[in-house]
Amino acid sequence: MDQALTLRRLADDARQHQLQPLWPDQADRSGPYADRSGPCPAPAHPSVKVLSFTSGKGGVGKTHIVVNLAYALQSLGARVMLLDADLGLANVDVLLGLAPRFTIQDVLEGHKALDDVLVTGPAGMLILPASSGVPELADLNDVQRLQLLTILETLEQDIDFLLIDTGAGISANVMYFNMAAQDIVVVVTPEPTSITDAYALMKVLCTKYDEKHFKVIMNNVAHANEAKEAFRRLHLVAERFLNVSIDYLGFILHDTSFSQAVRQQKALLDIYPSSVAAPGFRALAQQLLATPEAAYPKGGIQFFWQRLLARQKPYAPEHAGR
Repeated sequence: MDQALTLRRLADDARQHQLQPLWPDQADRSGPYADRSGPCPAPAHPSVKVLSFTSGKGGVGKTHIVVNLAYALQSLGARVMLLDADLGLANVDVLLGLAPRFTIQDVLEGHKALDDVLVTGPAGMLILPASSGVPELADLNDVQRLQLLTILETLEQDIDFLLIDTGAGISANVMYFNMAAQDIVVVVTPEPTSITDAYALMKVLCTKYDEKHFKVIMNNVAHANEAKEAFRRLHLVAERFLNVSIDYLGFILHDTSFSQAVRQQKALLDIYPSSVAAPGFRALAQQLLATPEAAYPKGGIQFFWQRLLARQKPYAPEHAGR
């Protein structure tokens, strides 16, 4: 997909049908999204790994995975931004005891720039908080989705990872955030319902959106063998009926300390660094740090698409060497 062409087409559609404009206030050239003419400089730090964390059903501990993995990556020296992509029912801020003044809603409405909304979480991670109880955000239209993609390109903070905590299920928003990520991480538990729903999610992403690569984290397992056996069952059925590849990232052990961390509104690794589940998060973080970044953008839209292209085609002045 020619992303720039798509953005222009949707902006034209917005004007013709009086939809929300691509930029919240195109008449205000002095606002946070002012049109600054001229060539865009090549980004100083083009490499950003973007991973979406998703699940076929709720209650599998997906948000715990994202928050604690972000904490582990930060502790290892990576710069991490966490996007709460359950836009209508946000819970990352609640899980961490944060009270953000502004949310992604303020950015989409053009009231605030992206960097004004970001809050700092435990270990120094950056968090882009979502709104809670706002049904309009639960089903963004095409223009708003591409607006969000374009807004993220304005991020001035240097980050190494963008971790996206999607909602559960197969809603349009969930599909969008998964398609816009470089890697899709499916969080699964050993329960048969979780495995079945994870397969259904991958089937939709494969058949309707042409996604062919997935990563899997097994959560809430009793031991490593249970995790591997559950992954084997999922892998077998996906291999038989879907033309996809599935990589096993690792597992997180069942740990009663999670409930204690929730009550205290803290990340597990923050207050229980020696808990049963903690080594699993550190192992996952080390594996992600060691995994090479995707060599090329996917065929569709992606967050930090321009940075991916910048890495492919290093910036060179037009008349360099003359």
